[in-house]
Amino acid sequence: MHASKLLARQAHRLLQIGVALFLLTSFEGFAIPFLAVPLLGRSAHSLSALLGVMLIAFGLLWPRLNLSAGAARVAFWCLIYSGFAITSAFAIAAILGAGQSTMPLAGAPMGTPLQEWVIMAVAYSSAPTGIISFALIFWGLRLVTASASVREQQ
Repeated sequence: MHASKLLARQAHRLLQIGVALFLLTSFEGFAIPFLAVPLLGRSAHSLSALLGVMLIAFGLLWPRLNLSAGAARVAFWCLIYSGFAITSAFAIAAILGAGQSTMPLAGAPMGTPLQEWVIMAVAYSSAPTGIISFALIFWGLRLVTASASVREQQ
């Protein structure tokens, strides 16, 4: 698939996912009082809303990226995974009432070693994928020289 068509399709998917997250966040707010740690539930709720805004912003930016099809796929999937992984880590912590080893400032109590490990594994896996995605997006925002754009059109 041509890179520009792929970028346009991915941009539309980012917009769809961002709006779907707003819908999810609207309903998620009703569950906060019933969670084991409502403070963490509110954090997950806020992260979901922030991720929705971020994905909509990236969806609007995405077609402007100067990336190959392979780099665009890596950036897209790493971005999606990273956002959902960190949001899921907070949601898991809120539901289980655990996560102090990973998110003590969020008011998480200490859970069982298995609970703490699961939350840590999910949360920490979001960092490298986010860095990869942001680096590729930053690289894709480089200016294109006139000769390069002429070669690309041929």
